Amino acid sequence: MTPPPRPAAPAAPTTPGPPAVDERLPVLRLLPLAAQHVLAMIASPLSSVFLIAAGLHLSPGGTASLLSATLVLCGAGALLQSFGVLRTGARLPFMMLPGGAAVALFLETARAHGAATASGSVLLAAALLLAVLPLYGRLVRFFPPLVMGTTVLVIGINMVHVAAPAALAGRGPALVTIAAAALCFLLLRGVWRQLSVLIGMAAGTVTVALTGGAAFHGVPGDAVLALPRPFPYGVPHLDLLAALPLMVFALASLAEATGQTVLTSEAVGRSPDPARDVPRTARADAVASLAAGLLGGTMMVTSAENIGIVQLTGVRSRFVTAGAGLLLIVGGLLAPVTRLLAALPAPVVGGAALVLYAVIAATGIEMLRRTAPADRATTTVIALTLLAGLLPVLAPQLYAPLPGWARTLFGSGVPAAALTAVALSALLGLRSGTRPRRPA
Repeated sequence: MTPPPRPAAPAAPTTPGPPAVDERLPVLRLLPLAAQHVLAMIASPLSSVFLIAAGLHLSPGGTASLLSATLVLCGAGALLQSFGVLRTGARLPFMMLPGGAAVALFLETARAHGAATASGSVLLAAALLLAVLPLYGRLVRFFPPLVMGTTVLVIGINMVHVAAPAALAGRGPALVTIAAAALCFLLLRGVWRQLSVLIGMAAGTVTVALTGGAAFHGVPGDAVLALPRPFPYGVPHLDLLAALPLMVFALASLAEATGQTVLTSEAVGRSPDPARDVPRTARADAVASLAAGLLGGTMMVTSAENIGIVQLTGVRSRFVTAGAGLLLIVGGLLAPVTRLLAALPAPVVGGAALVLYAVIAATGIEMLRRTAPADRATTTVIALTLLAGLLPVLAPQLYAPLPGWARTLFGSGVPAAALTAVALSALLGLRSGTRPRRPA
């Protein structure tokens, strides 16, 4: 008689690994990935510093000090967003940089009222942002996926427009950068595929060196340390009326922060929770902006640059952006590193940025494809939001006759698109978690 079969031994319990966003990578793998994030976003803080330095006629020493402060703030902001402290920071793979529109508003305030008043305006705008955050939970229903998808699409298109002039400054190196990054992404696998943007930038830089098609520009000076200097324009002057443009920008940035947070949450596989995470994202922006106002910079905002890298590489760990933050702080404190970063040819940085911004725009299209039903209401919201977001790019002179507050509100593509999408969605009843009304 055949004995009955023994019951199978129970399988050993398996311990699930940490979520991808919490993955800790080996240092030798983390460092090049962190460097790729830095190189992808470095053009924005560098260009912002050079614009402010030119507008305020800063000396080379003043420019170096402002560059140091800006890089340190970008790095500290990345650490704050990546780790999160006391409900400040979303614990997502975020980078931080000076807001593009905020630079123009800062310079306009400085031209009309003085640099000290411009710094005071940054402080007032950051304080206002902190003050309104407790009300965000009541407003989150006005940010359904339709709003987020359209806003992300406009972010990508606007950023392509911003990066295009840098790429056009040297078409050959820019095209080499784009082509090399695309080929690496298509043909390579594993870690090498994850470094496709970095490889593309290296190929573009080699092209510049071999052809001499674009100049390498550095920050003058031979000092070893470049330390930030507080109150570079004197004690900040607080003027509510002068601060109005930057305060409006701070409020409008909430909509953009919502899009960034939802997009990055989806990219790392974490269920989006705007009511919890967006205030944490915006609170970190406000804290970094307060520090920027004391160090001579403009409003700091969470960056979209690195979202394209997260999508392209598939590396979702917030420890990578934390590593990028440490690299930025080191670069901000060491003048030789700062000069090396400033020497990156503009066409190379612009070409890499075009690749990443195109990925962001495509992500917005994918969000719309998944979430937006095909009816007249949603089509109207998408069409009018795109119109509001693209008019400042295609026809900026259209807003010239408007008063200053209206130009501030509608003359920048991303805030205008975000506010338009929110207003139209509320008007047509496209609230979060509800289906839109169909036309009769």
